Amino acid sequence: MKKYFALVLWLCAVSAAFAGPPKNQYVRIKTSYGTCIIRLYNETPGHRDNFIKLAKQGVYNGLLFHRVIQNFMIQGGDPDSKTAKPGAALGDGDLKYTVDAEFRDSLFHKRGVLAAARNSDDVNPKRASSASQFYIVEGKRYTDADLDKVEKLPRYAGMNYKIPQSQREIYKTVGGTPSLDRLYTVYGEVVSGLDMVDRIAAVPKDARDRPLQDVPMTVEVLSKRECKQLDKILGIPEN
Repeated sequence: MKKYFALVLWLCAVSAAFAGPPKNQYVRIKTSYGTCIIRLYNETPGHRDNFIKLAKQGVYNGLLFHRVIQNFMIQGGDPDSKTAKPGAALGDGDLKYTVDAEFRDSLFHKRGVLAAARNSDDVNPKRASSASQFYIVEGKRYTDADLDKVEKLPRYAGMNYKIPQSQREIYKTVGGTPSLDRLYTVYGEVVSGLDMVDRIAAVPKDARDRPLQDVPMTVEVLSKRECKQLDKILGIPEN
């Protein structure tokens, strides 16, 4: 009887631990170059919910990482890439809507972040994001002198742009792509499998930065149980 009672208590504790929604949502991206897991930021709910919706609908499955630049980023999510012929130009495909920009000063282009691609400012002054295209930052390490130059780029003219010291330290030690900050919405980060990004970024490519050998992806949303387990592993407190 005591053993039975102890088992019941344990099962109740397990059930309680996984009751309610997880603190964060996670997605898994699988490729022939490995797998990564991405935590989607709650600070950017529009992008988070849109990515989850598309992943659940299977929109990303079979699409390519169609643009890769080593020490910069890998980009995918063009709907046209699923049936693209070898060597065809990609990057202009999208769904029939955009996602409003969600710029947050605390979310920046450190190595491993997920961010939304978009059309250029001349046709997209509000910097709204592509519905489906995204990129993951590989980046590189910068010196203070490098970062000083980034602050003076023409794209930041009139913005009185300064990179916070805490972010400077990350760009110098971890790396990233600071020249994209406050211009493209960052809405997640790789928490496992960043080596997948490095492998894809290093593949041979053509003059348009498209890999010579296609790199298709499969994207899935992790279950509530898996998300809560990852929150615990990553030390993210409960609500």
